[in-house]
Amino acid sequence: MDQHPYEYADFTYGAYEPDDTRPPRRNRRPVVVAVGALVALLVTPVAVDRFATARVESNTAGAFQEGMRTPSLPEVHVRGFPMLTQLAAGTLRRVDITAHDIPASDTTGPLPVNRLSVHLAGLRKSDDDKEALARSAEATALLSYRDLSDTLGLQISQGSSPDQIRATVQLAPGADVTVAATVSVLSGNRIAFKNFQVTGGLLPEVGRTALTTVFERPIQLRNIPEGLRLRSVTATESGLSARLSGESVTFRSDDTSRDDSARNGSA
Repeated sequence: MDQHPYEYADFTYGAYEPDDTRPPRRNRRPVVVAVGALVALLVTPVAVDRFATARVESNTAGAFQEGMRTPSLPEVHVRGFPMLTQLAAGTLRRVDITAHDIPASDTTGPLPVNRLSVHLAGLRKSDDDKEALARSAEATALLSYRDLSDTLGLQISQGSSPDQIRATVQLAPGADVTVAATVSVLSGNRIAFKNFQVTGGLLPEVGRTALTTVFERPIQLRNIPEGLRLRSVTATESGLSARLSGESVTFRSDDTSRDDSARNGSA
């Protein structure tokens, strides 16, 4: 008998074993845990440092508001990282403060400060916590024309040059006289008005005498931290911009410190 055309080879089926040549998967959980722990170690000090910075800024703002009698808390930014190192050393490397509407002291010739921006270097507290001392400071004070007008009793505005103001005097309805005066700095943190001249209208002699008396009296700044010295004053669109700087600048909570500062400056 002929062999069947379809024959099957004789072989034995064994147990199926998949041919997986890939390397075994590693357990990634320890790696994730390690990375998470490292991130936590890095983030936690940063969070603590930011919290400390916020506390320092808040306390500084409160102390400045109390000492300068501002109606609202000033803006305070403490620079430098880490904060905890600065606190441990007892000195803040740099502090920026911006305060608004600093009232004038109750003395002759008061002039409030509309805005005061102070950049302090090396700020530390005194041993009795009643003062804050800065190694050096630079500041810019804005004196609004409205406050300047109230102080001088004239309508003051910006002049034709950075060192000049303009005053308007109403002698009668429709009869205004405009005069100009040069602003300059005197010792003792005083602002002087010199070389006044009529720039429009007719000014009677009696009026000229009265204006001369007004402009001959300098205005003294008594409501700034002790140690700041007036360096220059410029007439801007918003008001007089006064630049101040100094070393060993002191912030105190009592009002008499500002009067003492003015007296020391004029000595």
